[in-house]
Amino acid sequence: MKPFDPRPLVRQNNPDIAIDTHVAPQGASDKVAFAFVKLLRFCADRFFAKRYGHRAVVLETVAAVPGMVGGLWQHLTALRKMRDDDGWIRTLLDEAENERMHLMTFIEIAQPNRFERALIVAVQLVFYNFYFFLYLFAPRTAHRVVAYFEEEAVYSYTQYLAEVDAGRHENIPAPKIAIDYWQLPANARLRDVIIAVRADEAEHRDVNHYFVAELDNRKAHRPLEGQTAP
Repeated sequence: MKPFDPRPLVRQNNPDIAIDTHVAPQGASDKVAFAFVKLLRFCADRFFAKRYGHRAVVLETVAAVPGMVGGLWQHLTALRKMRDDDGWIRTLLDEAENERMHLMTFIEIAQPNRFERALIVAVQLVFYNFYFFLYLFAPRTAHRVVAYFEEEAVYSYTQYLAEVDAGRHENIPAPKIAIDYWQLPANARLRDVIIAVRADEAEHRDVNHYFVAELDNRKAHRPLEGQTAP
């Protein structure tokens, strides 16, 4: 048996992904998701202001929850219905792992204090239970929440990048964990890390918007009771 390798998976950096992408809310579900994410954004702006490294540490703990919850439910659904998951499980679990690596990276950069560590525990406790039941009863809304959350994350990291470029945040050397994970050059700096993380968030944004569209498509093509699918 091959021994377990505890090192994190290597991820390819994709800096060319579209950054300025937004899906306008359409129905009530989208509007609720959008309003909820904007509320979270308002709270984060008031609490962290321009302390982007510390903001990333706390918010990445939130961002790492949906993928794991969604992956769990897709796994159970596939078992219960005895059908293929169409790749959703692996995609969602990869998302959760990627967000966790964001957290591990920014812990090295920001060095959260005891209060922020306690806040992480409290936020995770509340958000996990909230998202668990949201995904159980309204998976479409749950994926839209994540997509809008990632839109905001892309915007936040763009602001963070601007602060570094303006010299208001020191462009420190990239942590080794980030260099290994994203296969960055040995002399990579904070700026390179932010670009890599922002690209990841943009990818998660697009994937979750796609999942919403796919759920809508499945609903539209679901056979009526008493009828068989074509």
